[in-house]
Amino acid sequence: MPAIIVGLDGSPESLAAADWAAREATQREAQLCLVHATDMVASLYVPYMGVPAPGAIEAHREWSERLLGEAESRLTERHPGLRVTTQQAETEAVAALLAAAKDAELLVLGSRGFGTVAGFLVGSVALAVVARSERPVVLVRAGEHAHVEHLPDAAGAGSAIAPCRDVVLGLDLAEPDDAVVEFAFESARRRAAGLRVVHGWNPATVYGYGAVLDSGLSADLAEETRHGLNDVLRPWQDKFPGVEMRAQAVIGSPGRHLVHASRDASLVVVGRKRSHAPAVGRIGPIAQAVLHHACAPVAVVPHD
Repeated sequence: MPAIIVGLDGSPESLAAADWAAREATQREAQLCLVHATDMVASLYVPYMGVPAPGAIEAHREWSERLLGEAESRLTERHPGLRVTTQQAETEAVAALLAAAKDAELLVLGSRGFGTVAGFLVGSVALAVVARSERPVVLVRAGEHAHVEHLPDAAGAGSAIAPCRDVVLGLDLAEPDDAVVEFAFESARRRAAGLRVVHGWNPATVYGYGAVLDSGLSADLAEETRHGLNDVLRPWQDKFPGVEMRAQAVIGSPGRHLVHASRDASLVVVGRKRSHAPAVGRIGPIAQAVLHHACAPVAVVPHD
């Protein structure tokens, strides 16, 4: 059975990630594995000495077992029929999560709340995992609940039974990788949601630096690019006829446009080109911007 992996450290954002992953696993008919790694809790070590405090290892094991057990019970109660397993890893968190997700469909992590720069604080563990993972990684912020993914009901209130908000795909028209596009279409299909494809770009300097100021020229260039988008996406529309897709070509920073689109999205999907040095990894500037500022969960899909 396919599996979805969640990194759990007891924080509000990791618990929100577990809830999101449980809903996703139910949609995919996959099992859910909750993973806790020892070094996710910095207080385990004596300051400046780099060694565990006396009794800390055993206390942490007990706390970890309780954390995983309570999360497992809560998720199976909310999602009857969902198979949930747990795993404790007494090793470095990034390595533990990458190893656990090696053969998984998806790895889900939490993204911390608002920071001082009007964005989300993506922890060093999450960033390192995203940069190196061979599997898609989804980051979920604290406070993400099921009803937030759905449109308001007739009374204007959030409702988990209302239609799902669009999935948003950031697409590089120069490198439209199949893995990224398919992930987005599949995500929209599972949610019975629309798919909004956003391609942000800047006109070549041959048009002059004032091109974006000329509304007529800008509109013509955007329309031409949108036709190119539709040509690239037509085979995928044929493969997923039930997904209502809208292609949008916009002039300006792709990251900024995707962050704006995330305000009413259920999921934002971006690609990450694999590094020639996998041990180091990389996250491009567009994915970085979306990870730190998007209002919706973000899926980062690695591709060649």
